[in-house]
Amino acid sequence: MRNKEYFKNKKVTILGLARSGVACANLLFKLGAKVSVTDIKNDPSTRDACSKLLSSAISVELGKHSAEFIEQTDLVVISPGVPAESLAVKLAARFNKPVISEIEVASILCPAKIIAVTGANGKTTVTTLIGLILKEAKKKVFVCGNIGNPFSGQLENINEEDVFVLEVSSFQLEGIKDFKPKIAVILNLTPNHLDRYNNLQEYFEAKKRIFANQDKTDFLVLNLDDPRLAGLKGQAKSEIVFFKKEPGLNSNQNAVLAVGGILGIKKELTLKIFREFKGIEHRMEELPQVKGIRFINDSKATTADSAIWAIKNVENPIVLIAGGRHKGIDYRVILESARGKVKQAVLLGEAKGKIAQDLKGAFPLVMAGTLEDAVDKAYALASAGDCILFSPMCSSYDMFKDYEERGRVFKKIVEELAVKINHG
Repeated sequence: MRNKEYFKNKKVTILGLARSGVACANLLFKLGAKVSVTDIKNDPSTRDACSKLLSSAISVELGKHSAEFIEQTDLVVISPGVPAESLAVKLAARFNKPVISEIEVASILCPAKIIAVTGANGKTTVTTLIGLILKEAKKKVFVCGNIGNPFSGQLENINEEDVFVLEVSSFQLEGIKDFKPKIAVILNLTPNHLDRYNNLQEYFEAKKRIFANQDKTDFLVLNLDDPRLAGLKGQAKSEIVFFKKEPGLNSNQNAVLAVGGILGIKKELTLKIFREFKGIEHRMEELPQVKGIRFINDSKATTADSAIWAIKNVENPIVLIAGGRHKGIDYRVILESARGKVKQAVLLGEAKGKIAQDLKGAFPLVMAGTLEDAVDKAYALASAGDCILFSPMCSSYDMFKDYEERGRVFKKIVEELAVKINHG
C-alpha cells in the first residue's frame, strides 16, 4: 500500500455496514484511524456483521443516524447503497464534513494500476472478462468493486505492477474526489436509477465522473454506437479509444478488445478467453430443467435493457418473472422484444403494479406475493419446451440484500421444485 499515514489518527465515520463498509472500516482501523460505523438498519444480518466481521474496538451505531455521531468525525465514507438523501449525508453537510466513497479511500492507498468499468448494462461481464484476459497474460490481477470483494478489502501486499479491475457504479462515482483510473470504460447509457436521479442527464453526469481526474497519460474507452458517449470527445483530457459492435462479437466483447489493445494483449488471446467464457453467476445462468421446462437465473438484470437482452437471447417461449424495487424506469421499452416471445409474466415486489400498468394488454399478467409464489405460478403456466426466465428489471432491495442473494434464493427454490416434481 501507499500513503499508509494518510488516515492515521483521523476520525472516520463509515455510513453503511454492507460488504464495502465493513472492509473499509477494518482497513482504516488497521491503518490507525479512529473508526466508527453508523447504519440505519438494526436487523439480525447487520448485527451479525458487527459481531463477526468488525473489530470490537470500532464504535457502532445501529438503527439510527445521530447528529452526535456525525459531528465528532473528520471524514465520512459512504457505502454505495446509502442514498444521497440519507439523514447521515444531510448531517455531514450541516456540519461541513467531507463525504467520499469507499473507492476513493481505496484509491488513495492503492499503488497498482486501476481499470474502472461503468455503464448502465454489461459492467459485470466486461469487468470479469478484462480480469480473465489479464490473468491469461500472466498479470497479477484483482477483480472487485461491485463484483466480488470490495476494493478496500484487497489492498494488502499490493505492488505497482499489479492491476485492479473495478466494476464501478454511478453511486460510487458520486463520492469520488481524486479517483483516477489509468483506463476508464463507459459501456453505454440507458435510463437507470431514475428513482435516485431526476433525469437521464443527471445520471449521465454521475457516470462522467469516472474520467474527471484523468490526464493525457490515461485512457477513456467509449462506445461509438452510443451517441451520448460518442459526443464526449473533447470533454476528456485523456486519450479516447472508441469501440463499436463488430460482426460476430457483441458490444461487451468489443469493449474488452479495446482495453486489451491498450494493454498490449494480443487479440488471439482475448478471442480465446471469449470462446472459453462460461458466463457469470446470476446473469443468464442456466439451471436444471424440470419436466422439459428451462429455468434461467438472470437476477443480475436490474434494468429493462438487461431484460431485453435476455429475452432476445432465449429461443423458447418465455414465462417471465419480474419485479422488485422500482428504479424510475419505463418498462414499456421491453414490449417490442417481448411480443411474440413472452407468453405470460408473473410480477412481484414493490414495482409489480407499475410493471403491470406499463405491460397491460401485451400478454397475460399474474401477481405473486413472494419469489417462491412467483416460481410456483410460473411453473403452473409453463409447458414443456418453455423457458421460465427470472429477469427482474428492478433492484432487489425491497425483498433481498442484493441481487446475489435474490439469485441464490431463486436457484434454491428451483432446486426444491425439481426434487418435489421428480420425486413427488
